[in-house]
Amino acid sequence: MKKDNPKRRKAKDNPYTIFFCKETGKYYLSFKDGQGEHHRFEIDKSLYDTFDSFELEDLSMLNEFDNHTEHSELTEASLNKRAFHKPESVEEIVCERLRNEQLHNAISELPDIQRRRLTLYCFGGLTYEQIAEIEGCSHVAVIHSLEKAKTAIKVKLKSIE
Repeated sequence: MKKDNPKRRKAKDNPYTIFFCKETGKYYLSFKDGQGEHHRFEIDKSLYDTFDSFELEDLSMLNEFDNHTEHSELTEASLNKRAFHKPESVEEIVCERLRNEQLHNAISELPDIQRRRLTLYCFGGLTYEQIAEIEGCSHVAVIHSLEKAKTAIKVKLKSIE
């Protein structure tokens, strides 16, 4: 019996095979049952076409999976390599906390006026003019205070290093 079955790959969970016998002009469906016995049934053309369309849909899904799904093993290390924002190491976190603590200590050692104006400018987001209005002074005085505060903080942080 000469078979003419569609030459295509099938999904792993597809238990049946369809084919057309050129000699007899008939369509067949074959499969193995749960006990491993092979069965073959003659089917009509419309049923053959239905099974054929199911196989084509399966093939389409297989191609979609192959083309659009990542098949590599995803481990924590491989995900970290591809991360947009890399996670910080313990050393980086500790160093940043130490720097922040040193900065906080340097700011706390400033005179009250400089500390207050620096806090309003850097952490409060206020402009020189807004701080000058709050403090009741000129914006030049605010600029001068902030420059002195920044210089004192730099000197303090350099002495720590």
